Amino acid sequence: MKPWDLSASELKACLDSLSVWDASGAVLEPDASFSRLREVTLRLSKNGNIIYLIGNGASASMASHISADLAKNAHLHTMVFTDLSLITACANDLCYEEVFADPLRRQMKKGDMLVAISSSGQSANILRAAQVAGKLGGLVITLSAMKPDNPLRTMGAYNFYVPAGTYGLAETSHAAILHFWVDQMVTVMRQP
Repeated sequence: MKPWDLSASELKACLDSLSVWDASGAVLEPDASFSRLREVTLRLSKNGNIIYLIGNGASASMASHISADLAKNAHLHTMVFTDLSLITACANDLCYEEVFADPLRRQMKKGDMLVAISSSGQSANILRAAQVAGKLGGLVITLSAMKPDNPLRTMGAYNFYVPAGTYGLAETSHAAILHFWVDQMVTVMRQP
């Protein structure tokens, strides 16, 4: 069994190795990327746009949790597509790859944001949704892990990547990144 301190140090190493690229492929320092993310989120809020969050499995739970935190604590307009009837109807009537893309086509407006969370960065339904959001004029933010050449890593305006080798490290790192963003937005939105 791996001891706790080794597990904690592996998580710290993942977080310390966070890399962020913008749409042009330019590497951004983490603090600069969070500053830009904060600015675009503020602009989005002032313009009345929506933040959509998507993921599968644990990433879906994270999307729901972060959506709730942003809505309740930072007073931002958020939406997730975690309704079981919606997911199963889209999967059954269309295909599973459309469970996020189809609702986005119907609801997303130019200037809205999509936060796409995928540990592998290879989930077909996440990739399709990111592609659709970009075509609709949405601002795509990606969080991925595992392989450095995963396709999601290049699909966003800002692409957050951690070199996690396990799903546990990937998911925990993504949760830390998202909570850092939430905490920043709560602080900014509560300023007079």
